[in-house]
Amino acid sequence: MSSFATITIAPGAVERLPADQTAKPDGLLARQRIEPVSTARHRVPRWLRRLSGPVLLVLLWHVASQTGVLPGEVLAGPTTVIGSAAKLIDNGELQDAMLISLSRALAGLAIGGSIGVTLAVVAGLFRLGEDLVDATMQMLRTVPAVALIPLLIIWFGIGEAPKIALIALGTAFPLYLNVYAGIRNVDSTLVEAGRTLGLSRAAMIRHVVLPGALPSALVGLRYSLGIAWLALVFGEQINATAGIGYLMATAREMFQTDVIVVCLVVYALLGLGVDFTVRTLERVFLAWRPAFSGT
Repeated sequence: MSSFATITIAPGAVERLPADQTAKPDGLLARQRIEPVSTARHRVPRWLRRLSGPVLLVLLWHVASQTGVLPGEVLAGPTTVIGSAAKLIDNGELQDAMLISLSRALAGLAIGGSIGVTLAVVAGLFRLGEDLVDATMQMLRTVPAVALIPLLIIWFGIGEAPKIALIALGTAFPLYLNVYAGIRNVDSTLVEAGRTLGLSRAAMIRHVVLPGALPSALVGLRYSLGIAWLALVFGEQINATAGIGYLMATAREMFQTDVIVVCLVVYALLGLGVDFTVRTLERVFLAWRPAFSGT
């Protein structure tokens, strides 16, 4: 087993090479792998460290339930919640509710996101568009979407339309604000460079402005997804006959805290799933942008 030599080649990086292979006979260095010092310092895998917090919380919850510190009528224990989730999965009720709630959230996000992004592009690219759109959007975004539920019921009835409209209203404004800010904060030197290269207005927008605004747009998408789930909770209280909110409302009337916790966990898992999707999109579309990942 060959010995290893450690060679410091830059601040924050170390180089490990077999002692007998530090150089080739022709004087050229052999292929080397550079590892950051921060990577070598962490012994515990990062996914395990991230998982330790939720696991500890569940353990504390279980201990409190078993010792009677947390009575079952106040909050059911983890074992009871898991049993209730298994029953809901066996009869297919939970899967159907998840699909219905997810479809509502995505439909509202698609409508609200399209409106928000379109208005942000108009206001961000054109001064006339800013004058016509921005003041109105800034005024409307201060109105709580939940306060519009009575009007939505009057306008759309008590079917699916008011639920989707509520989600659309809640998700439009974060995307508008972030896309608008992203367009207006594009580096002016890049714009001047594009003009120097003779790019047309359309080419400037396509190759300079929109890529520069993409990081802010993805941040706005993550905010909008969070608000979509919050609006979904309120929306599914509007005479819902299916969905996670319907299960929660029924469990509330029956004082079934275990079913309520199952629904809350499902909301959280669905939110984490779509957020993970956006984070994956960030890694794909923003691979060109180096970013600080912590120490």
